[in-house]
Amino acid sequence: MKCLQRMVGWAVASAAVLFAVSAGAQEVKHYRFAHDQQLNSGYSIAYDIFSARLKELSKGTMLIDQYPGAQLGQEPQILQLVRSGDIDFAIVSSANTSTISPQAGVMSLHFLFRNEDHNIKALSDPKVFEAIRDMIDDTVQGIHAIALGTQGFRHMYGKKEVHKVGDIKGYKVRVQATATEDTMFAAYGAQTVHMPFGSVYTSLQTGVVDFAENAVNVYLINKHYEVAPVLSMTEHEANNAIMWISDKLWQSLNAEQKQWVMTAARDVSVQEPKRAFELERAAAVKLEKMGVKIVRDVDKPGFQQIADPYLDKLAKELGPHADKIKTLIRAIN
Repeated sequence: MKCLQRMVGWAVASAAVLFAVSAGAQEVKHYRFAHDQQLNSGYSIAYDIFSARLKELSKGTMLIDQYPGAQLGQEPQILQLVRSGDIDFAIVSSANTSTISPQAGVMSLHFLFRNEDHNIKALSDPKVFEAIRDMIDDTVQGIHAIALGTQGFRHMYGKKEVHKVGDIKGYKVRVQATATEDTMFAAYGAQTVHMPFGSVYTSLQTGVVDFAENAVNVYLINKHYEVAPVLSMTEHEANNAIMWISDKLWQSLNAEQKQWVMTAARDVSVQEPKRAFELERAAAVKLEKMGVKIVRDVDKPGFQQIADPYLDKLAKELGPHADKIKTLIRAIN
């Protein structure tokens, strides 16, 4: 009888252990994180920081799977998929964010950021993030901003060197589809052309556009140098981004899980910008070794002289959130 009781006890204990293991396994969830850049980019750095920290905080119960290289769509499509809850997390340029929240175009204002250090400080500033978060919450449904990041500054590239504003006058430049881009490049005398990022390589190759503009590492890892072998360091615009969570996922999380997400996201805002600029410098070294012509003696004051009068004007036209964000950023020393 005692033997039978012991056997029953073991069976019950074993069942309890199996149930606990099964319950624990069920608690582990995988989430999708999408972006349109290749690995070894500022976007993949953001993913690495966020996913590692969230895994640590959640003790392995919240695991993030990365979908890079526009596997789930170009940036405007990614934003819509996050809003519908079909993608859990994403990082998208602030310029393309203006397709769902036009005031986000404030982050694309030319020469808003004075230099690398100013950009890094602004993106990690809690007040700047809160202003951007509030802008999104007030203007868009289905999606929430949780962090800020960057891929450095944007520069112009093509088959022709750019030393001064007059060098792009009359030429076709592929720009992101924002009102700020259309206004600024027109002010420089260029013709603006809109197209998805994935079409830029072929358009440069076939002459549909004369120039494109993006960060150094983006230019490198997407091999745009093959069809546009001259990179001119105009530094006209910060190549900033916003990291997202879908409202569908956010509402499903408990208070502790939400705190984990926001803590991990804060690490992105603090750590990613510095690492992204380090990647930019490394990319420039690689490009020069490959024989790419990098034009460094660009007359940036000439571009800035044209752009400066538009800063306040465009920010006000975009709306009160944009104007507040612009003021906060310019006040950072």
